[in-house]
Amino acid sequence: MITIDLPDLAATGGLALRIADALRPGDVVALYGGLGAGKTTLARAVLAALGHHGEVPSPTFSIIEVYDPPAVRLPVVHADFYRLNAPAEAGEIGLDDYRQGAALLAEWPDHAGGFGHEPACLTIRMETRDNTRRAIVEPGPDWIERLSWT
Repeated sequence: MITIDLPDLAATGGLALRIADALRPGDVVALYGGLGAGKTTLARAVLAALGHHGEVPSPTFSIIEVYDPPAVRLPVVHADFYRLNAPAEAGEIGLDDYRQGAALLAEWPDHAGGFGHEPACLTIRMETRDNTRRAIVEPGPDWIERLSWT
């Protein structure tokens, strides 16, 4: 695990750039943290680092937002599972179909059953402490060699 302080938007953008540079179809970036911890901010920064320009609505109400090339370097599904009542509901909304050939940015992943068991999962726990944010990053096996933290 690696802890990264995110004192400002530039630091969040730097983390997002590292993620975007390493992101592949089939990957999951599982974003954990309480309300206001910075999950959506980081997801928006990853999408921007992938080339998206313009508005990135929070998928809190739609649950899933899809971004396709050429607007981004690779297909991305941005999902917010907060409103799911049970993990089975992720299947009911067709999550597996959306994920075909795409990377997944998952907010509240535990509401969809979690993705930590997948080797291509990058788990990021967002925390707010003393008016600053930090990310606790835990790469799955497929991410370990792709991310350089030095």
